[in-house]
Amino acid sequence: MHNLIEQFLEHLRYERNVSAHTLRNYSSDLEQFLYFLTADDKRKAPEISEIDHLTIREWLASLHAAHKTKSSIARKLAALRTFFQFLVREGLLELNPAKLVATPKLEKKLPKHLSIEEAVRFIESPDPETDFGKRDRAMLELMYATGVRVAELTTLNLSDVDFRNQLARVTGKRRKQRIVPFGDPASAAIRSYLEVRDKFLMNAPVSKRDEEALFLNYQGTRITTRSVGRMVEKYIRLCAGMHNISPHALRHSFATHLLDSGADLRDIQELLGHARLSTTQVYTHVSMEKLIEVYDKAHPKA
Repeated sequence: MHNLIEQFLEHLRYERNVSAHTLRNYSSDLEQFLYFLTADDKRKAPEISEIDHLTIREWLASLHAAHKTKSSIARKLAALRTFFQFLVREGLLELNPAKLVATPKLEKKLPKHLSIEEAVRFIESPDPETDFGKRDRAMLELMYATGVRVAELTTLNLSDVDFRNQLARVTGKRRKQRIVPFGDPASAAIRSYLEVRDKFLMNAPVSKRDEEALFLNYQGTRITTRSVGRMVEKYIRLCAGMHNISPHALRHSFATHLLDSGADLRDIQELLGHARLSTTQVYTHVSMEKLIEVYDKAHPKA
């Protein structure tokens, strides 16, 4: 089965062009399932054709007993479904056993977002007098201005930014590209950072310098998603009253504030790079909450 998993991961990497993050998740989930099948010394690992929906349910039950969240269990089941569907397509199985297993019912959680005032305070928290402050301000401004994912931000190259028209070419999931606009504050912040970018670049040996990367870390190489996460946590601590804010919160805030200001949902879908409108529609619930709050405060008989 290990070889089949490797073939499946190669399929995801080269045929479906999934992101490195998605690939790691699939690999981890499938390796956990393989470990479950082989962990019991008294039980021989079954052939791939012997794995049925009862085996999968047994694994999910063990995950539930280990206090895994419903969202985590649902993700692992989705990974299994995709894996077995690949085996069906390759003619190694007749039926996909994971299709007979129901997905755990998930609680619908509204995305965490900032108010406009909170977003401005958060974005303006880096010190513009320091090199790191200029870089961090540029990243936060661009994230809020465009709604890009953190992984999309870190893969931006200098050639992807058109300052004249204030547009950025973003490479999203499955390497799909889209063009997103940004405003004057983001443009000014990026230009300010570019004045000191070479200082970051010089920290890396010539052989390791990434001349194309827009945002660099202190070592002079392309910044990682983990580094962006740490950067966000740093400025959250500086902003009193803010809690549990992730880098993704700026993306949610971008979409919510656009919708609150009257932007069309399909336009927001294009800007966010969502494949399905249903994914974007979650923001209508966020805005409805605000609408109800305003009504409660303003209407005399609310």
